[in-house]
Order: sequence, then C-alpha cells, then structure tokens
Amino acid sequence: MNPLFEPIIEGILADGFGVADNFLSPNEVKALASQLHKRHEAGQFRAAGIGNQQVMVEQAIRGDEILWIDEATATPDEAAFLQRVGEFVEYVNQTCYLGLREFEFHYARYPAGTFYKRHLDQFRSDSRRKLSVICYLNTDWQETDGGQLALYLPAPGGKSEQQLIISPTGGRLVCFESGRLEHEVLPATRERLSITGWLKTI
Repeated sequence: MNPLFEPIIEGILADGFGVADNFLSPNEVKALASQLHKRHEAGQFRAAGIGNQQVMVEQAIRGDEILWIDEATATPDEAAFLQRVGEFVEYVNQTCYLGLREFEFHYARYPAGTFYKRHLDQFRSDSRRKLSVICYLNTDWQETDGGQLALYLPAPGGKSEQQLIISPTGGRLVCFESGRLEHEVLPATRERLSITGWLKTI
C-alpha cells in the first residue's frame, strides 16, 4: 500500500475524486514554479483553446495560458514529476484496473482575473481521458486569492448536485473522473499556477 497514492484511490472509488495534500514537497513546488516562469519568460506559453484540438481561443470561457510538457525536453525537475505520475498510473492500474496506458500534462498559468467556466474534460468524440489530474504550484495561497477548483458532484437519490470547493494550495494534487465530474476554475486575484493533465487509455 502506497501512503501517498492510496487516499487518492479511496476517494476516486468512493466519490469520483481524490485529494493528496503533499504530492509535491515545498521545494518541488518552488522548483517547478520557477521552471514554469522561466519557460513563460522565454515565450513558450500560448493562450489555451477549447475543443478536442484546442485551436479556438475563447477568453469568455477560459483565460489560462499553457505549455505542454514534453518528456524528451523535460528538465530534471519536470522529469521527476512525470516519473511520479508514472508510478501513480501503475498503482491505479493495479488497484482500479482502468487500463491506463499513457498520460499528458501541461503547465497552466492563470493571470489575475482569469477563470475557466464549467466544463467536462472528456470529449464526446474521444473517451480516452479517464482521470483528470491537477497539481498546484502556488505558494502561500490564501482563500481571498480565489482561484479555487469547483467540482460538481452528483447527489444521491435525485437530489440537487453538490458543489465542492478546493483551494489551489501548493503541493496539493486533485484527481477526478474525466467523463463524470464537471468542474470550473473560479477567478483568482493573483497569478495561479498548476500542472494539469490526463491519464488515458489508448
């Protein structure tokens, strides 16, 4: 039993989502945030789009900037993160039998005042995304900074859905079922950083 991964798995099996508050150490958060800023300053980010090919930019829907992380060009800090994700994928397959075969991740930078409206991560034409993963790279985040993740949970017995609010605390990982839980990123009053991605079948 992996003490880091097991609470995430238990949450997914019970409620469709799981949270781990120390997936990254403070030093790892700092190192990856620094790498994000270096790549942003080098002009490597682009405005995120919507849809399967993410080519249409709709700032009324989402305002983040992203950069895909390529294993071939990853820095040691980025490679260490991807390796931990790979270990998590292996653990998920051993415990949940989801048949995950690959993953993809990008940096996400939300400038102050931006957001991402309610949406579902799994496309109608492509069901390979099984689990969505968000790992936050923020330091000293306060509730007044906003930028929370809102998960919309189906309520049992036909009752109204429930909204769960999760703060983007540095080092915290949130994992949820891509085809089941709609979610949104609430407006932030300061720059909000994360690594976001999906665990996929082929």
